[in-house]
Amino acid sequence: MFPQDRRENWFKGQGLWSDVPQEKWRDYRWQLRNRLTKVEQLREHLDLTPEEEQGCAHAGNKLAMAITPYFFNLIDRDNVDDPIRKQVIPRGDEMFTAPEELLDPVGEEGSMGVPGLVHRYPDRVLFLVTNVCAAYCRYCTRSRLVSNAQGYDFHPNFENCIKYIEEHPEVRDVLLSGGDPLLLSDKKLDYLLGRLRAIPHLEFIRIGSRIPTFLPQRITPQLQEIFRKHGPIWMSIHVNHPNECTEELYEATERLTMAGVPLGNQSVLLKDVNDDVETMRSLVHRLLMMRVRPYYIYQCDLITGSRHFRADVRKGIEIVESLRGYTTGYAVPQFVIDAPGGGGKVPINPEYVQEITDDEIILRNFAGEEYRYPLKISARDEVHVPDDVIEPVLA
Repeated sequence: MFPQDRRENWFKGQGLWSDVPQEKWRDYRWQLRNRLTKVEQLREHLDLTPEEEQGCAHAGNKLAMAITPYFFNLIDRDNVDDPIRKQVIPRGDEMFTAPEELLDPVGEEGSMGVPGLVHRYPDRVLFLVTNVCAAYCRYCTRSRLVSNAQGYDFHPNFENCIKYIEEHPEVRDVLLSGGDPLLLSDKKLDYLLGRLRAIPHLEFIRIGSRIPTFLPQRITPQLQEIFRKHGPIWMSIHVNHPNECTEELYEATERLTMAGVPLGNQSVLLKDVNDDVETMRSLVHRLLMMRVRPYYIYQCDLITGSRHFRADVRKGIEIVESLRGYTTGYAVPQFVIDAPGGGGKVPINPEYVQEITDDEIILRNFAGEEYRYPLKISARDEVHVPDDVIEPVLA
């Protein structure tokens, strides 16, 4: 039986596409063929604001627009501030680059061992396998690459990247990303995972994907078999708002879990989308109901044209503090900033350590109460031995 959130119902239905036969609606190929990619298609279904009209006109120069019918259905079309709408419909603010913003905000280009393979951390690599997504997040860190709107002309060479991993025995962990790896054909994904699994020193294969959120129909029995064959394959999905937690997403995560895929979630903290305690608490609870462990909350990267998305960092700290101690630890993600210029992920935490001395560490708990943990280890002759305990005889 499908669990129900006590505050809201989980969405299920075809909405604007209720006349489409179920077999088509549930076919991910139909969803991809019928994506909304032109401003004229948007105008058929909702009244665009002047800012959205301006953003759509500019999208072809920065990051293409594409929205699956399934995900478009989640938009409250009467609400210009709908959190789903903000994530996928372009706005005029994307045209403007603030002084602090960068085309490559986390410094991937300078950390590539070979084109398409980022080797920043000692034991792991990021393997960019495609530049295509089912839908395009307007705050995308790789908008320079994804959709090729900026002429990046990305063509991943799988063999070169695999050879690099084979020749670097220190690499024990690979993360497939892009674009979205789950838009590769079953045949190509099967081949790629098989090649990686055959590398003796590679222990850990991960996939980063927003397909379960944008296109849950892609999680087919055939894809399940590929994951079983090459598993365990770990996956980080990307869900930002509780309104994205539909019955279809629940069913997709269930299928992935049954295929032996451990699931975590990565959210991006977005201004006026999810930068408040109640929204994030609802999200993490729903994720756990779907067997998805909240993993990261990212501070929005300094990508060009993202000023309107960037929330105050202190909001992220406040959210973590509001979860710690007030819900299960499984529901508390790590808040991080991917350091601009290539510094990697840096955890940003509330301050629970008040002071450390030679004798003790002074802590505060989630309720603000102070506790002390001794650091000094007592000498043996200071230890009290109860009368009914026989001390061991030392040789």
